[in-house]
Amino acid sequence: MARVQPGIMGAVSGKVGNVIGSSWKGIPYLKAAHSPRTKKISAKEKANRQKFKAAHEWLSPLIEFLRQGFKGYTPTVEGFIAAKSYLLKNAIDANGKVDPALAKVSFGSLSNSDNIKVKSTQDGHLQFTWDTTPVKEGYGRDQIMLLAYDIKNGNAFLNVAGEFRESGSAILEPFFKKGTSCHVYISFVAHDRSRQSDSVYLGEVKF
Repeated sequence: MARVQPGIMGAVSGKVGNVIGSSWKGIPYLKAAHSPRTKKISAKEKANRQKFKAAHEWLSPLIEFLRQGFKGYTPTVEGFIAAKSYLLKNAIDANGKVDPALAKVSFGSLSNSDNIKVKSTQDGHLQFTWDTTPVKEGYGRDQIMLLAYDIKNGNAFLNVAGEFRESGSAILEPFFKKGTSCHVYISFVAHDRSRQSDSVYLGEVKF
């Protein structure tokens, strides 16, 4: 696929012969039209397809979180696609098994607060705490993003506009059945929503 500069008639759009004109985020591209495959699929290609499928399924319940968590990942790639790219490079093995501790649901340059902790309460909630000491280039009105992910059943409970950094604590109220295990993440988003922090994996919590 090639990037093109619009001419006096504008960017190419649609199919012209064996070439298709399209755009992404306002940037025009040219790509070859699809043609039927005749070559046999190799074992390596099958393995890669399985990894792509596993990554897609793992991330699908988290789309709302990933839209902010991977906002601005690159000038042309963000959100779900960016999260999938990161996962495939860093947190999935050759058999398509995702390591929750290596996965990220948020990626960015904003600083996290120190001493982040989580615990389950008697009423089935998750209580998060963190140090309110100011951090470099962080603000008290930055907000937290919280995620509890029941990977086995594909259920996620999240909050992408939580308490302010200066509050030092927050509650997430997931509705998991007794005995359910979930993987827990936290990250911070800037007060003006311009950037976010890397997510912090807080481990597995059983209800």
